[in-house]
Amino acid sequence: MIIMLFAITMLIPLALSWVVDDGAQNAYDEAFGLTFLAGAGLWYRTRNDKRELQVRDGFLMVVLVWTLLPAFATLPLMLQLGISFTDAYFETMSGLTTTGSTVLSGLDALPLSINLWRHLLVWLGGMGLIVLAIAVLPLLGIGGRSMFKAETPGPMKDAKMTPRIAQTAKGLWAVYFAVTVACLLAYRGAGMDWFDAVCHTFSTMGLGGFSTHDTSFGHFDSPAIEGVAVVFMLIAGMNFATLYLALTQRSVRPYVRDPEAPWFLLITLGSVLLVAAYIRANGVYDSDTSALRHALFNVVSIATTTGYASVDYALWPMFAPLWMLFLCSFATSAGSTGGGIKMIRALLLYKQLYRELVRAMHPAAVYNVRIGSQVMPQNILFAALSFGFVYMVSIVSLTLLLSFSGLDIVSAFTAVVASVNNTGPGLGVVGPSTTYAVLTDFQTWVCSFAMLLGRLELFTLLVVLTPAFWRK
Repeated sequence: MIIMLFAITMLIPLALSWVVDDGAQNAYDEAFGLTFLAGAGLWYRTRNDKRELQVRDGFLMVVLVWTLLPAFATLPLMLQLGISFTDAYFETMSGLTTTGSTVLSGLDALPLSINLWRHLLVWLGGMGLIVLAIAVLPLLGIGGRSMFKAETPGPMKDAKMTPRIAQTAKGLWAVYFAVTVACLLAYRGAGMDWFDAVCHTFSTMGLGGFSTHDTSFGHFDSPAIEGVAVVFMLIAGMNFATLYLALTQRSVRPYVRDPEAPWFLLITLGSVLLVAAYIRANGVYDSDTSALRHALFNVVSIATTTGYASVDYALWPMFAPLWMLFLCSFATSAGSTGGGIKMIRALLLYKQLYRELVRAMHPAAVYNVRIGSQVMPQNILFAALSFGFVYMVSIVSLTLLLSFSGLDIVSAFTAVVASVNNTGPGLGVVGPSTTYAVLTDFQTWVCSFAMLLGRLELFTLLVVLTPAFWRK
């Protein structure tokens, strides 16, 4: 049923293709037909086999959705652009995981419907990720904020959100859609044409970073447009459940009580000032205003794992882009469309480290790790430590794999960091002014796997790959 619903979304770029006559109509006709028939065939074959989903089914369902849908999404790209399945799968995996990496160039000249399809994938991926992070993963015991799980799905115990996943999903989607409309109108008011406004709204809300122009936001060279992007990237980088509560209660108190939001804003905006001062001191820009403007946009873009660029920040002194990539590893909140280990886990890891330092000095001291007013149980702390270990091992292993395949170490490391954190551009040959088309097929598949691994919070994918998962 999910595959059939996904096929229906292809009718949106198909309709645009017919209206503007961009030559891609046949590609979408065939893609829609193949995808819908595949879903209908699977549904017909299994229509009588119905039971409640168990935890094991949940893991497999999540992995299948994020591996099979990109495969069907490749059809319009392969049929219209004639690119290989490897490149098309990388592009669609990048879209649905809201990574924003691309192997395509000449974006300004692409058929309008193809550009719309790429950006629509980011928006759909972002909408699915919100429900995945807030309603599904906590039920499997691996969500970023599963420590708040009780009788309600996701981190909603104190928030009094609806206790049913379907109702939770509807509330979150309504908020996501409403903010999307606000972002669209803001982009249009700032000077974008309607098509660019729609596409960039989709990639902004999904924190995906796709653009309709090769030079990304450098094409517009507009402080107003960049300002709109910054505001909505910050909104999308925080928990959408918190936004839902703030809107329904008409108060900012949910953000004040949120354990992640204040730290997210403090670290991100503090880093903006740090990078602005650094690049100004190193003579990159000849005025404080220019340094602050470009630092604000690009730091927020990378910290929120969006991946837009207004300038080639890879040309800045090395500390600045490396600090930005470091931020994308943890800055965004759980329940947002951002990637990385999430701020909640970073806080837990920091507090656990501090506790161990205190205990080293005072072995008899009783020091509890708290998030807000809650004392974190040991199993949550162990889960955060395990996640941090697997995260580091994944980055090191995949970096060594890319390096073994012949990629230079800077490009290999930053490509893996950008992929696992679903950020998009790295440094070196995969920097903000280039594309991932320079990679070999093997390297491209490694990055596709890294995007999937990071998007599914590591454990979701790794659990399915273990032999114990398949034993009865």
